[in-house]
Amino acid sequence: MSMDKKEVSRRDFLKTGAKTGAGLAALSGISFIAHPGRVFGANDRLRIAVVGLHGRGWDHVREISVHKDVEIAAFCDIDENVLRERLAGAEKMNLPKPATFVDLRKLLEDKSIDAITIATPNHWHSLQAVWACQAGKDVYCEKPCCHNLWEGRQLVRAAEKYNRIVEHGTQSRSHKGIMEGVQKIRDGVIGDVYLARGLCYKWRDTIGHAEPEPVPAGVHYDLWTGPAPLKPFTKNRFHYNWHWIWDTGNGDIGNQGVHEVDIARWGLGLKWPSKISAIGGHFMFVDDQQTPNTLNVAYEFDLPDGKRRMMEFEVRHWITNHEAEIGSGAFGESAIPAAGLAPPAKKGKGPRNTIGDIFYGSKGYLAMDGYEGYKTWLNEDQEPGPSGKGGGDHFQNFFECVRSRKKEDLHAPIEEGWISAGLVHLANASYRLGRTLNFNPDTQEVIGDEEANLLLRDGDRGYRAPFVVPDEV
Repeated sequence: MSMDKKEVSRRDFLKTGAKTGAGLAALSGISFIAHPGRVFGANDRLRIAVVGLHGRGWDHVREISVHKDVEIAAFCDIDENVLRERLAGAEKMNLPKPATFVDLRKLLEDKSIDAITIATPNHWHSLQAVWACQAGKDVYCEKPCCHNLWEGRQLVRAAEKYNRIVEHGTQSRSHKGIMEGVQKIRDGVIGDVYLARGLCYKWRDTIGHAEPEPVPAGVHYDLWTGPAPLKPFTKNRFHYNWHWIWDTGNGDIGNQGVHEVDIARWGLGLKWPSKISAIGGHFMFVDDQQTPNTLNVAYEFDLPDGKRRMMEFEVRHWITNHEAEIGSGAFGESAIPAAGLAPPAKKGKGPRNTIGDIFYGSKGYLAMDGYEGYKTWLNEDQEPGPSGKGGGDHFQNFFECVRSRKKEDLHAPIEEGWISAGLVHLANASYRLGRTLNFNPDTQEVIGDEEANLLLRDGDRGYRAPFVVPDEV
């Protein structure tokens, strides 16, 4: 087939997205009326729409495509160039041609869509998920589920109000090796656990400087910007590098690190901390990155029995060692494909990233490699103890719960995702303000610090109409 026949014109995109109404110019904010969703029979296929296809969203397509009882019914992306590329990719995979949309609001009017998966930039996650809940769709939302603490709570409320199945994209909670490791902690294999450390040591080069330039043809930049302030287009504010800009991203603690924060908190069996202190900076490079590339965070948790627990998290961006053998390949053959996680980057003879968690107890310590599994070292002599590995299918868990309507069976329910994302935002707030935060777990507010509370509600940025997370969902 010639390239011309494969091409999808701009008019085709707008016509497809306008199946249910007028074009983009008329979309100034749509009020959705929730419907209960259909009851699934044994042979019914789920109809899924994937939203955001440049990076992680294409992983969604590949992982969902192996599920024979699920149909990828629609693609949605604000970049028509990406949509064209992904349609061609779907054709090569022999997938039925999905409908295409550039505006999520038009997609959500399609009552035949059962659920959406969200893999857009962080600043869009909560609002898109709230809209989907209001439209009666179930949601798989990539991590972190929110760009700030407050809007995550609004998403939790929307999921509850509209009785939606909402799964957070912390895939490690469906990873058999990690699940087994958490159970070993529960079983007391390493004794009384007093400290957990999350490690995010990922090779990150400079992003350099990028000057403002015209918006590329086919990019709907107003839609891409959404809730954030509309600023001149630069390549460093667009594909992927948005992670390192405060308006749209949350740094590496909110990119890769949220997985390790989630595992550490899950292993400790804790929710909200009482004290948070972060220090770090943007070292080595002089470029457009605003978020820290080196960060150290300490969390303190108060237990009902008067005891306390500690949790630490660290980002490093350059040369590092492999702590507790994490990232060294010593945990065995990676279970990455089944886990739905990206493989560790490699350079030279072996992997260079160290992504995982270490738990310290009275009888030993347990290390989890976020890509593979867990190992233990016991007693004062640090003798090898139990170990395990194995992948998992996070999407399978989501699909099963969509069919059953049993929220309690979700491995990563949005309530848990919000707490782990919240710890990310508390760390960033402490870093940006340069002080320790004393937090009230009951009210989810920083005690005696209105500046911090305003920042945790995105007070430094606000929301750009009509892309506003509502006070009443």
